[in-house]
Amino acid sequence: MPINIPKQLPAAKLLKEEKIFLMDQERAYKQDIRPLNIIIFNLMPEKEKTELQLLRLLGNTPIQVNITFMNTATHESKNASKTHLDTFYTTFDQIREKKFDGMIITGAPVEQLPFEEVDYWNEMKEIMEWSKSNVTSTLHICWGAQAALYYHFGIDKFTLSRKCSGVYRHILTDQVENLIRGFNEEFNAPVSRYTSVSEEEIEKHERLTILSTSEEAGVFLVKSNDNKMVMVTGHLEYDAHTLAEEYHRDITKGIDIEMPKYYFPNNNPSNKPLNTWRAHTHLLFSNWLNYYVYQATPYNWEKKKKIYMNQFY
Repeated sequence: MPINIPKQLPAAKLLKEEKIFLMDQERAYKQDIRPLNIIIFNLMPEKEKTELQLLRLLGNTPIQVNITFMNTATHESKNASKTHLDTFYTTFDQIREKKFDGMIITGAPVEQLPFEEVDYWNEMKEIMEWSKSNVTSTLHICWGAQAALYYHFGIDKFTLSRKCSGVYRHILTDQVENLIRGFNEEFNAPVSRYTSVSEEEIEKHERLTILSTSEEAGVFLVKSNDNKMVMVTGHLEYDAHTLAEEYHRDITKGIDIEMPKYYFPNNNPSNKPLNTWRAHTHLLFSNWLNYYVYQATPYNWEKKKKIYMNQFY
């Protein structure tokens, strides 16, 4: 089934070239279907690239999805045009009274700052608190995952001695959870971060379950036991060339950075990297949409609210 996105969104042309099933709002409104409403809180600097990466994955499921993009109101993006943001994005104040079936909170290039020093942290906290009662399930990516672990569960991040960058081998620590249904017991996943989280602290937390780890890169996939929160500490959504772009960008800036591990063929940065994680990326997003969103979300949010209120009055 298609994803429903604004007709003039720049990513639409590329998605059509990739044969991703798109539907504009005009056609979607004519269909008598209850689509899933997904909001993407896009904190990445290159917003159009992230839009394309995520829409590609959300459009490869049998479920019709309406997409809303949200941006920070308390932080001005330096890499996205104001026209693009004004045309295709909303802010929290504009949607705070709405309900969403699913939410994605992306990574952000602020991981080396303490959370409280991020200039939009108060806004971030308000949105994460709102998601607990207004979103069926939220998927957090990289820094978004660390922020969720810190805010919801009191688990802080710590700084690594060197940036963890590369395509690392991960293993499953749970074989039956729906979120990783169809996964191989070992799989590749891109990681790109200067910080990490404590596996021991997460294991001890009674409301969390670790689903996947890497011997070198640490905890990768965590969920809350009620399935309302999923934390992915890496970047399964990355394209084959994304880590290369980050590496060459940092080299150009004069940053002392190591080459991403297990990524460039023959460890030669001149060689074109291959995408060895695509299948598991599609599985994760499809499973999340199906098991944690579609099968868990109410058909009528207002009816659910009335049932919830009646439990207390």
